Amino acid sequence: MHTNLPASSIARLQHIQNSLARVVLPYFKRRDHITPALHKLHWLPIRLRIQFKIATLTFKTRCTSQPSYLSELLHPHVPARNLRSSSQFLFSLPLIKTSIGQCSFSFSAPTIWNSLPISLRSTTSICSLPTFRRNLKTYLFSTLPP
Repeated sequence: MHTNLPASSIARLQHIQNSLARVVLPYFKRRDHITPALHKLHWLPIRLRIQFKIATLTFKTRCTSQPSYLSELLHPHVPARNLRSSSQFLFSLPLIKTSIGQCSFSFSAPTIWNSLPISLRSTTSICSLPTFRRNLKTYLFSTLPP
C-alpha cells in the first residue's frame, strides 16, 4: 500500500508465502484458495505484513526513541494552532516527491502510522509492544476481504 515496492516483487513473495502455507497445511491442495489457509495460520498477506513490520518499528521508535538514527527521521505533527489533530498522535510527512524517496522509512513510516486508527496510535501512551502488535494484527486482519 504505502511502500512503493514493485508489484512483481510483492507477487513473488506472496507466491512463496502461499507455497509455504501449503507445505505447513498439506490438506490445502494446489487448486484450493489460499486465503483460508493464511487465516488458519494467522499469517498476514505480504503487503499487510510489510505494513505490520513498519508500524511495529515505528511504535518501538516512538516509545523508546531507539534506534536514534530512526528516531531522528520521525517528527510528531505539531499544527500551527490548536486543532483536533493535535491529540491524534500523528507524524509529519516529509515533502518527498520522488518514488524512490517515498520508499524510505522517513516517508513510509509516517504514512502507514497516520493511516492507523487512533485507538492503535494512542497505545503509545502505555508503550506495551505485545498489546500493540496484537491489536495491530487484529486491525490488519479486519481490513482483509471476507
